[in-house]
Amino acid sequence: MAEIEIPIFPLPDLVFFPGTLLPLHVFEPRYRRMVADCLVGDRRLAVVMLRPGWEADYHGRPPVHEVAGAGEIVEHEPLPDGRSNILLNGVARVRIAGELPAARPYRIVRAELLEDRYPPGGAEVLAERLDTLRAAYLRLLEGLGQTHPARLGGLEGAPPAAVVDRIASAALPDATLRQQVLETADVAARLELVASALLDLSLLVSRPEPPHHLRHRDN
Repeated sequence: MAEIEIPIFPLPDLVFFPGTLLPLHVFEPRYRRMVADCLVGDRRLAVVMLRPGWEADYHGRPPVHEVAGAGEIVEHEPLPDGRSNILLNGVARVRIAGELPAARPYRIVRAELLEDRYPPGGAEVLAERLDTLRAAYLRLLEGLGQTHPARLGGLEGAPPAAVVDRIASAALPDATLRQQVLETADVAARLELVASALLDLSLLVSRPEPPHHLRHRDN
C-alpha cells in the first residue's frame, strides 16, 4: 500500500468519511500552526478519533484510533484573533503506521492509504443491496420528518463505497459505530453494517417519541 506522511487532528467522538465535508473551528495554537503549514503545502490533514482515556494526556500525545479520514482544506476563513474556520473535503481512509518524532507542536504520522475492496464480481454485484440501503435511508428520513436528503445529492451513479460512506456520515449518530464503518475496507461488509444500523434506527424512530438525538441530525 502507498504510504504518506500527514498531520493529524485528533478529536473526541468525531469520525470523518471520504466523500463528505467537515467544517471545523480551529482555535488551539498547535492546530493553528498545523493549518498554516497545510495551507502552504498540499492542504491535507487527517482527522482521527481519540481513544477512551484521552483526557489524561490531551495536550500531549493521547491515544488515537488507527484508521482516520484524510481530507483537503477546500475553504479557509481566518479570524482576527488568529483562530480560523476551515472546511475539509474527505479524500481517503488511512491507517496510521507510525508517528514521527515531535519536531512540531502538532503530530505527524506515517499512514497507509486504504483502498475500497469490492467482491470478485465488482461493484455491480452490490447494486441491488445498494438500492435497498438508499430506500432504507429515505424511510428513516421520512420517519424523522426530513424529506430532502440533500447530503446524498450528486451520488447518482457514484460507486457503492461513496454512497455507503455518505449515508453512514449522515445517518449514524454513534461514534463507535461510525469508527467501525470507517475501518471496514470491504465494501460489501461496510454496506451490510450500515444497513443493519439503519434498520435499528428505523425501529427506534417508529416509536411514538423517537430518541432526541435522532430527531434533527443532519451531518
